Amino acid sequence: MRPKYRRRLVEIPDEFAIVLDYMPMGNPYDKHTFHKSSPVAQGIGTKFFTLVEIIPLRSSIIAIGERIPLSLTPDMPGHRVFDRLSYEDLTSIARENTTRYVKQIVEEKERIFVEFLNIAEAINIRLHSLELLPGIGKKTLTLILEERRKKKFESFDDVKRRLKINDPIKMFVDRIIAELQRNEKYYLFVNPHPLTLDMKYLGYLELLYERVGYFEPW
Repeated sequence: MRPKYRRRLVEIPDEFAIVLDYMPMGNPYDKHTFHKSSPVAQGIGTKFFTLVEIIPLRSSIIAIGERIPLSLTPDMPGHRVFDRLSYEDLTSIARENTTRYVKQIVEEKERIFVEFLNIAEAINIRLHSLELLPGIGKKTLTLILEERRKKKFESFDDVKRRLKINDPIKMFVDRIIAELQRNEKYYLFVNPHPLTLDMKYLGYLELLYERVGYFEPW
């Protein structure tokens, strides 16, 4: 029988999440005492990569890798979001699955991430946003800026062909994972939690979704 507790309101931008780990018998290492012996899941938001702790709907069975709707308010249908998580809060299983499902999200939202290469701007006179992507140095930065002036990038294959980048998907995945781990000063895609004064969130995803007209909730 599940313990009774007061409903918490958690503000997150994601309406759907992919399940990274599901613990039907509870998580003995959970920071919330009542989740040590009751069903709980960990997931990642499909639009903004928010890490969340989820209370599954009663009498439901969810699976790792399943995309589930999130309930953010008492009258909203879906699996209840109990709390935001940091990367350190994730179980070992959830961490192992994070890269796999971040890659899935990046592949699904190809036009979003390709558009980043078309619009990314300088952060200051010494650093460009594009240089925060793994493997992008000054030489590749110059090539990207030259190529996008000629014609916008249209796909990951287009990026491979014109920039000679072997795996642009991995480039974005590695950056997102680094941001989830909160080891950076600047954050292109992930709003770090908890946010500290020395971290700067650039909020590119909000801008990119608006630019490409992506209004789907997942």
